[in-house]
Amino acid sequence: MLRLSFRSTLLMSFLLIAGALAAAAVTGWLGLEASARAIQDGKREALALSAAAKRIGERTVDLERSARQYLVLGEPALAARFAGTVQDALAALAVLESAGPAFSTAGAGWRATAERIRARLEAAHTPPHDGARIPVTSAVPAADGADGDFARLAALAATLATLVEEQLARRDQALMDALEGERHTVAAQVLGALLLAAALAVLGGWWLLRPLGRIEHAIAELGEGRLAQPIRITGPADLRQLGERLDWLRLRLAELEANRNRVLRHVSHELKTPLASLREGVALLADGVLGRLGPEQREVAGILEHSARTLQERIEQLLQYNASQFDARTLHLQPTALLPLLREVAAEHRLQAQARGVGIEFAGAAPIVAADTAKLRTAFSNLLANAVAFSPADGRIHIEIGVDGDRVVIDCRDQGPGIEPGELERIFEPFFQGSRSSGAQIKGSGIGLAIVHEFISAHHGTVRALPSEHGAHFRIELPHA
Repeated sequence: MLRLSFRSTLLMSFLLIAGALAAAAVTGWLGLEASARAIQDGKREALALSAAAKRIGERTVDLERSARQYLVLGEPALAARFAGTVQDALAALAVLESAGPAFSTAGAGWRATAERIRARLEAAHTPPHDGARIPVTSAVPAADGADGDFARLAALAATLATLVEEQLARRDQALMDALEGERHTVAAQVLGALLLAAALAVLGGWWLLRPLGRIEHAIAELGEGRLAQPIRITGPADLRQLGERLDWLRLRLAELEANRNRVLRHVSHELKTPLASLREGVALLADGVLGRLGPEQREVAGILEHSARTLQERIEQLLQYNASQFDARTLHLQPTALLPLLREVAAEHRLQAQARGVGIEFAGAAPIVAADTAKLRTAFSNLLANAVAFSPADGRIHIEIGVDGDRVVIDCRDQGPGIEPGELERIFEPFFQGSRSSGAQIKGSGIGLAIVHEFISAHHGTVRALPSEHGAHFRIELPHA
């Protein structure tokens, strides 16, 4: 296969489509041009035939008049006029006979009759052998005998005129049939050109748009961190080259991700060992193993012990969030009933909720969805743990589940301090903690909601924090179709 580029393929498709349409237009134009020439030729021939038939009709009348006058008067000028009229009529007759064999019989009859009349005229006024002239009265019987020839001559002229009309009618019908056939031909050619152009457009679009769709999908996969599937792009050469560069980028991102995870593991491991020693030493100091501590020294030891414990928790949370990012790339989908799953998660947090006097209420229903049950359980658990932690004593958490089109909607509302409007978008960022809190609450780590976002996004769903006058309002949407 030729290694055509995107631009050359697009240009070739355009030229092929334009060529198909241009070929149909040129063929139609040539056909119409030929029909126009045929009409013009037919019009000229019709004028010539009509003029010839009219001339024969007129000359037939003139010929009869000249012949009768010559039979009565015997003037040579009248004989000369008769001969000239015959010659003029014969010229017109030749025009008619050249138009087709249909005129041959009538033309031959007209010519023979005219010749017979000429012979009668010559016989009527031929001088005798002794040189005496025939009296004029002797020409009357010749005139009486010529009446039949004159009538036949007029009938033949009328027959020729009728033949001309029939010939012209047939020619007009033939031209109309030819025009109708040409119209059907042009229509068929235009329709064929349009179908060919449409086929070329569909083929060219498939050839060009299919790799573009794959490139778009590959870029989306890279953006979502799915780096396991190789990128293979077919189509024009430059798009295949772009696919190769995207696959190189995929491998590079996978390598960088692996290096990041490796560095994170090494750093956390390297930090844990001295941190454990630090916490053990602080514990020995606080217990007085190395000597009795004064009040100020105990305060400093307490600060050191709290900071070391907080640092250890941050390292563990960082590792937990990194593991959640890795786990989100692989889903084990199975039919999942969301409401029973939410009730199970609420049961797991019942002790914490009872300790604070917090009640959890459920409402609504939803269809079965295809989901990774374990990951949804983790996401719901973190969301509910956040609601319990920020709810006041004797507060209520309301969870409502429903359907909106092709998505399942889960709303979680609590009666805590809520979220600042400017922090609604940032609340799902790792280690971000909202500015609102109550003195009785323990400040969170900022990891739980980030894990919720990771696992819900892996299911092609969304999780948002919505504005609320009282407490926090989180909404999760999952596809179910």
